[in-house]
Amino acid sequence: MSDEAPALLAVKALTVHHGQLCALDAVSFSVGGGETFAIIGANGAGKSTLLRAIAGLHPPTAGRVVFDGEDITGLPTTERLARGLALVPEGRRLFPSLTVEENLRVGAHRARKGPFDLQRVYELFPWMVERRRQRAARLSGGEQQAVAIGRALVANPRILLLDELSLGLAPVVVQRIYGLLPELLSSGVTILLVEQDVSQAMRAAGRVLCLLEGRTTLEGRADELDRPSIEAAYFGLHAATPDHGGAPA
Repeated sequence: MSDEAPALLAVKALTVHHGQLCALDAVSFSVGGGETFAIIGANGAGKSTLLRAIAGLHPPTAGRVVFDGEDITGLPTTERLARGLALVPEGRRLFPSLTVEENLRVGAHRARKGPFDLQRVYELFPWMVERRRQRAARLSGGEQQAVAIGRALVANPRILLLDELSLGLAPVVVQRIYGLLPELLSSGVTILLVEQDVSQAMRAAGRVLCLLEGRTTLEGRADELDRPSIEAAYFGLHAATPDHGGAPA
């Protein structure tokens, strides 16, 4: 993100505990409008906790979440959704007894005005039209992920939070889903994604932040980070110098 461009989302020294465990330790970064920003790290690094804290599902111990210049740290999830923060959670979390279309309509409950509605989602995922009355429990993992993305899109988010987009999916399905991201960006959606697959994240994102045990170990432009630095930050092989300049204090 350009230093002159105002941040659409700024995470400022965010700290989150699970009981006595510090899951996030003073994490700071910012995301500009129209950007794809990736959070990488091994399992247990704090990636999903970070995304859930931004969405309002985990109250922070300290720090702030600022969205479009407004401090939303104390707002409930529903209010964040109404302002344009939509989460596609890890594991999809669809309602298995509801149909494809019923799951999509759940996302439209607090929808903002914007380009996405049921018809637009069906254009993105044409297979849903014939199967819109099928229960979500009967879908494959990739199909459920597509419905979860569609459910978030009908809320017309300004920022789409994607948690472990490729988890448990076949490579061809992952490629198909990631192939949608440029079209979402062109529609005005900013993307913040969590991903264990470093190669996939580096291809998709303009900027990347790495977490290790809840701390930032590396941040920078994807095209400027070399493999040794990424591996060191990811596995904690040696001290990597984090860049906390993404978000002002």
